[in-house]
Amino acid sequence: MKESFWRKLVSMTEKNDYNDLETKIYQGKPLVSRMSRFHKEEMEQPAQPAPPTQTASPSKKQATTQEKMVQSTVWLTIGNIFSRLLGAVYVIPWYMWMQPHGDAANVLYGKGYNVYALFLMISTAGIPAAVAKQTARYNSMNEFKTSKRLLFYTLRIMLIGGIIFAGVMFFGAPLLSQGNPDLIPVMRSLSVVLLIFPMMSVIRGFFQGNSDMKPYALSQIIEQIARVFYMLASAYLIMQINHGSYKTAVVHSTFAAFIGVVAAMAVLLFSLFKQRTTYREMERESKDEINFSGRELVTQMVMQAVPFIIVGSGISIFKLIDQYSFEKIMQWVTSNTAERNAELFAYISPNPDKLTMVVIALGTAMATAGLPLITERYTKKDFTGLASLASNNFQLFFFAMMPATVGMMVLSYPLNTLFYQPNALGSQLLAASCFVGIIMGLFMVCSTMLQGLDGNKQAVSFLLIGIAVKVIAQLPLTFLFKPYGPLLATFIGLLVANLFILDRIHSITGFPMRATVQSILKMAGMAVIMGIVATIVKWGCQIFLSPASKTQSLLIILIVAAAGGFTYMVLALKTRVADKLLGARVEGIRRRLRMR
Repeated sequence: MKESFWRKLVSMTEKNDYNDLETKIYQGKPLVSRMSRFHKEEMEQPAQPAPPTQTASPSKKQATTQEKMVQSTVWLTIGNIFSRLLGAVYVIPWYMWMQPHGDAANVLYGKGYNVYALFLMISTAGIPAAVAKQTARYNSMNEFKTSKRLLFYTLRIMLIGGIIFAGVMFFGAPLLSQGNPDLIPVMRSLSVVLLIFPMMSVIRGFFQGNSDMKPYALSQIIEQIARVFYMLASAYLIMQINHGSYKTAVVHSTFAAFIGVVAAMAVLLFSLFKQRTTYREMERESKDEINFSGRELVTQMVMQAVPFIIVGSGISIFKLIDQYSFEKIMQWVTSNTAERNAELFAYISPNPDKLTMVVIALGTAMATAGLPLITERYTKKDFTGLASLASNNFQLFFFAMMPATVGMMVLSYPLNTLFYQPNALGSQLLAASCFVGIIMGLFMVCSTMLQGLDGNKQAVSFLLIGIAVKVIAQLPLTFLFKPYGPLLATFIGLLVANLFILDRIHSITGFPMRATVQSILKMAGMAVIMGIVATIVKWGCQIFLSPASKTQSLLIILIVAAAGGFTYMVLALKTRVADKLLGARVEGIRRRLRMR
């Protein structure tokens, strides 16, 4: 393979194709290393407009693309992780204030949110991701005016769609609640979010398509801060000050989503206004050779959007299968009371979701950041770049997910105590949910990548196969493994879907499968070693600290996380895995630690 590579370089050199040569060389280097050089070149040389008879060199375009990829990933990771962490941390006081109805309140909240999540996907109809994809496509063709027209036409449609779906969820709440009167006001309080969220998502998609993820990330952060502030303030006033009903407190907690969306929309509109000068400049430079009507633009985008809604709803569909089947199946196969089955459902869905989604957010960030770049490479038929990008995406995903998942599994008991209460079964199901989280995150990365490669129909087909496997396996696995059954059925269903999707991505991009798998196995080995060290440190901590105490559980978590994180970092540096994925900047860390 190396000989073939160098033979190509010699061939290109003989043809004096230096621009292409530079592009090929840099596609083989670490992502951050490439960005560093490009950033340095742009800083050292003042920007000058190109003469009318010349075009920007491929290497400079490549530089801009790679730099945007890094910046997008960083901003999306910050936004996703911060919002997810805040969305998990609030559980500690919220759950405590809801006592003695903590689990019941969390089940009510979780069931409402599962239905709401599906409505969000339906109401946006996959449009934001399609807007991002089409915006990136038109921008790569220097047709920014077309991208802008697409934005405004889509906003009008999403306003109408939001009103329709908000009405459907509001008036359909009695049917969706399955006869549970407590769920009706919860669902109705969430329905008002659909009035704004679809339009907000379109603007986020526009920023994403322009590879400008800072407004996207800031809107996520502000949305979560506003939501959590209202949620905690209302819960404290209702439960602690007025000693009211936990059901009323849950309704206000779900209405907090509307407060958050309003705040996020304000951030996005301000960002559009702030960047109006840049967009005007892009309009002036636009070729304006594509002349689609608004109807044609939207029709073209909807054709892209329908698969996005189905695939984007995948995780929500898997969770809804559990919500509508688990307790009924448990009534058939056990002699548990209805209250006990509801409690077990809390252990496998609402409770762990608050924590596992923090880890899964890593996969979401990488998948979302990479979509415009994948689309651009595919549009330009740059299959060498596609192969490198695909392999990098998978390796970055596992590089972050492996240690996070193993760490949460090791700390499942103190985490469960800190966020909820001491419970052996609850902590074991949390650990199992963390393991399933890896396959969920991988599905997000794989499905988004395949859709970026115009594999929309295949992505939908493979998801439907995974759902069918989940439905078929749900009853027998629940019968055999009780509360672990639905988690195992989800894992198997998504594994099947992922294998099909990965095979399709490999056939399109030709990314080095064997080298990628070997790198991932190396990361898995590093994560296992980290897990062993973390387990030993946890046992040592438990000699002096009790995992049944919230305060002492927090100390255990901090100590073990520090030891495990340091171990993984040292292993990543020793094996040079960090250098390969993160580039030359890792040298600074190695010097501080005096490592070779």
